[in-house]
Amino acid sequence: MEGMTRGELAKRTGLSMATILYYEDSGILPVPGRLANGYRIYSEDYLVKIKFIRDAKSLGYSLKEIQEVLHMLGQDMDAEALRERVRGKIMEIDERIAAMRSIQKLLAGLLQTPNEEVHDYLKSFHPADKE
Repeated sequence: MEGMTRGELAKRTGLSMATILYYEDSGILPVPGRLANGYRIYSEDYLVKIKFIRDAKSLGYSLKEIQEVLHMLGQDMDAEALRERVRGKIMEIDERIAAMRSIQKLLAGLLQTPNEEVHDYLKSFHPADKE
C-alpha cells in the first residue's frame, strides 16, 4: 500500500501531527488505513481534504461546518446543494458585518461623549473615597 505517514503528511501540508490527529479524532478527516506495523498510512486525497479544510477555515467556516460539507461531498453532493451552502454562508457573513457596523457606530458615538461625562463614568468604577 502506497501512501505517507502522518509525519510526511504534516510536512507536506504544514499542519502539525497533533492537528491531523485531532481532525481524525473529531471526524473531520476519515481515519486512514494502517500498515502491518500499525502506522497510519495516508493517501494523496488527504492532501486535497486538508487544503479544503484550510481554504474553508480562511473563508470563515467552522470545523463543524467543514465536517458537514466534507461528509456531503463524500456522498456525491450536487452543485446546487453546494451553492446553497455557500449562499447561507454569505448571508451569515452579511449579518456579522451588519452587527459589527452597528458596534462601530456605537463606539464612534462614545467618542463624541463630553469629557466630563466620561470622567464621571470612570469614577463610578472606583470605590467610594473613605472619609
